[in-house]
Amino acid sequence: MNIYAAVYNEEHSNIFDMSQNYGKQLMWIGTSILIAMAILIIDGKFFASFSYPIYGTILLLLLVVLAVAKNVQGARSWIEIGSFKLQPSEFAKFATSMALAKYLSTLNIRMQDTKTKLTAGALILIPMAFVLLQNDTGSALVFCAFIFVLFREGLSQNFLIFGFLGGVLFVLALMVPAIILISVIGSIGLLSYILMRKTKKNFITIALITSLCCGAIFSVDYAYNHILQAHQRERIEVLLGKKSDLKGAGYNVNQSLIAIGSGGFFGKGFLQGTQTKYDFVPEQSTDFIFCTVGEEWGFLGTTVVLLMFLALLYRILFIAERQRSTYTRIYAYGVASIIFFHVMVNVGMAIGLAPVIGIPLPFFSYGGSSLWSFTILLFVLIKLDSYRMYVLR
Repeated sequence: MNIYAAVYNEEHSNIFDMSQNYGKQLMWIGTSILIAMAILIIDGKFFASFSYPIYGTILLLLLVVLAVAKNVQGARSWIEIGSFKLQPSEFAKFATSMALAKYLSTLNIRMQDTKTKLTAGALILIPMAFVLLQNDTGSALVFCAFIFVLFREGLSQNFLIFGFLGGVLFVLALMVPAIILISVIGSIGLLSYILMRKTKKNFITIALITSLCCGAIFSVDYAYNHILQAHQRERIEVLLGKKSDLKGAGYNVNQSLIAIGSGGFFGKGFLQGTQTKYDFVPEQSTDFIFCTVGEEWGFLGTTVVLLMFLALLYRILFIAERQRSTYTRIYAYGVASIIFFHVMVNVGMAIGLAPVIGIPLPFFSYGGSSLWSFTILLFVLIKLDSYRMYVLR
């Protein structure tokens, strides 16, 4: 319904018109139902047994993309077969969930071991690197969500803390002059040493952390100016308020905010959104579909949508914790992490709280590969849950 509203064309008002995105999406929905039925027919032990082959096949597809894909809006992410387009990076998410679950559920694997951390990290970083080479930063960042899976399986909370502090330091390095930031960090390090017991171990620890933070500040500056592309730098500057570009990098977000804000509490009604109807928001049927919900269904509609996602995530976690099989539990946490990341970032983009990185809203945004991927994610979990009294390996 929201895709229909986002790209509504009076000359093609039939929702079954295959020349329009809403007609095509209905076809994707139909094929997704067939995929779901096929998954429910397959023996649940198949997914645990063939996790690595599925993972390897998807990695090969990602390599094929790098070799044959055409450049579309700066990214090379699609395999074209006639008029049909397939985006393997979407399927890499569930394949990585399976491979990670298979490895971490192996006997005698402990998350505290260095080898386990390195292997689990490699399973995540290899497909992430392939997707980055396709210049699809948004899809690549989704793999960061697997940190929550590793945390559930025993990864030290220090990794989450240092990751969060690293993000804060990254933002501060972009907003505060380096000399001031280094002076503050040095002062904090000195004060910490004065207040703590003056042992050699504490001195080395504080000196090491301080040095790493100072080094990270210069690394951020280098990465920002030499690794990130111009449009990525512009989006970050707009998000941080360092730059106001309502006709350029900030146009999408500004129009999205206008659309959502104009919806009020109850919304303008189906097909009544002016921002939506007159195409003020680019990519409104894909990355910015949430602003269609906001304009036409208002605060009430967006709240219902977010509560639905919250209920879905709660249900997935409930399913995860009732499993006898470690494989299914880990896979379920992978599903929850991926959906959570997608919802958080997509909605954050639409309301100006996250940079525009271009990832779909699960089950809402237009796109066959995305819909197929999330369908497979959920229905594999449903099938595995039917084996919850068994231990899958």
